[in-house]
Amino acid sequence: QVQLVESGGGLVQAGGSLRLSCAASGFTFRRYTMGWFRQAPGKEREFVAGITWSGADTYYADSVKGRFTISRDNAKNTEYLQMNSLKPEDTSVYYCAATRRDNMTREGVDYWGKGTLVTVSS
Repeated sequence: QVQLVESGGGLVQAGGSLRLSCAASGFTFRRYTMGWFRQAPGKEREFVAGITWSGADTYYADSVKGRFTISRDNAKNTEYLQMNSLKPEDTSVYYCAATRRDNMTREGVDYWGKGTLVTVSS
């Protein structure tokens, strides 16, 4: 059974940092492109960051570039999202995602986590 379990969300003040984790099981993690999406109330789910199966390549939404860092540990079947300089507009539910495709897009996701809430207060 495939599972993606996010953790690390919470309440933080603007300018603060959080580190999200996503523990994967039930599929061959090292063969999948991994990523993070987020969805704020009343808005569509949007791409945040992606990382290739080897970790060699990463890419980000313009809104988080320079502040967020995606990484993965294939030995632990886990991916991470380090979020620095958080802003109130980063408040969302953050979702872990996995795809067999080379690029991470919302339409191409094979597996989704259930999400973890990040709230940034001003």
